[in-house]
Amino acid sequence: METSNQAKVTVETVIQVPVAKVWSYWTEPDHITKWNQPSEDWHAPKAVNDLQVGGEFLTRMEAKDGSMGFDFSGIYDEVKLHESISYTLGDGRKVDITFVDQGDATKVVEIFDPESTHPVEFQQAGWQAIMDSFKRYAEESER
Repeated sequence: METSNQAKVTVETVIQVPVAKVWSYWTEPDHITKWNQPSEDWHAPKAVNDLQVGGEFLTRMEAKDGSMGFDFSGIYDEVKLHESISYTLGDGRKVDITFVDQGDATKVVEIFDPESTHPVEFQQAGWQAIMDSFKRYAEESER
């Protein structure tokens, strides 16, 4: 996937869970495999996460019917506990995630460089669907 010169894309949500718990759900592999999919017909059977500057992460994302799958991976550029994460994907695109503490809630904002293979709207919808899946998982886990 080639990177594109297009403007960065933003997805976001507010989760009714305190920031420390949101951070755990976002970063721990046992949690990542439970929420990192855009729809019910996808899943993430494997996640590895070395959450430190220079550390690598990999999440295997697959269609449940086995028809397709890919590794989503990169290297961390910056990690600020409970505040932000920045990383570079294998194709050179950058991603920045901010966790905004709102007391009993947390706003998560993810800004990424789109790739040039798929329309930007498609990418934004896919990343937002994953963000929405994360929100559901985090809030249901707290009940």
